[in-house]
Amino acid sequence: MRGTMIAFPSPSVSTPAYVSYPETDSGAGVIVIQEWWGLGDHIRDVTDRFADAGFVALAPDLYHGETAQSPDDARKLSMALNIQQASAEIGAGARHLLSMPQVAPKKIGVVGFCMGGQLALCAAAEHPDLIAACVDFYGAHPKAGFDPATLQVPLLAHFGRKDPIVKRGDAAALVDALSAAGKFVDAYYYDGAGHAFFNDTRPSYDPAAASLAWDRTLAFLRDALR
Repeated sequence: MRGTMIAFPSPSVSTPAYVSYPETDSGAGVIVIQEWWGLGDHIRDVTDRFADAGFVALAPDLYHGETAQSPDDARKLSMALNIQQASAEIGAGARHLLSMPQVAPKKIGVVGFCMGGQLALCAAAEHPDLIAACVDFYGAHPKAGFDPATLQVPLLAHFGRKDPIVKRGDAAALVDALSAAGKFVDAYYYDGAGHAFFNDTRPSYDPAAASLAWDRTLAFLRDALR
């Protein structure tokens, strides 16, 4: 890992985060939101990959130092998460990025995976003054609902057709609700891909789907954050 850990101020707490800078020393900002496992090596690696692609990337540690090693532990941590506080911390992370001289242009995108995908949607809907674009990778969290009518930024969404957690019908219902509310949403469904198909440390990793989703994500963010 080539980034570094920092802390930024957020409502009532100081939030630890992993930040990684592009070689050009400047770029638009991207917030990377963790899966239910926490801020582990995979999310740090993804943050570095965004920096390699030219963004100033920041991954807030929403578990504040805790990580899960088993699905049971991950489930407990995710269900114990205070959703309102997490959204406030993501908003504070966007505000922190906007204050950094390395972030130019002054635009922020948010990208989340699994639990983080749903949190990215919530944060983008709640903080349109701070977040300019959202990318949802198979977002799921039963306590993190949001009103599609409140989303004001463009959305890119990735779903696996064989995802047993975010089923195709549920994903399509979200996309349809956003479209019916007049929102810009670009959704892709990947044949053969299951849940967490982007995570190259999990058995569900699908290299072809992950590579295509990554290319689409970079193109979307580069256009939205110009």
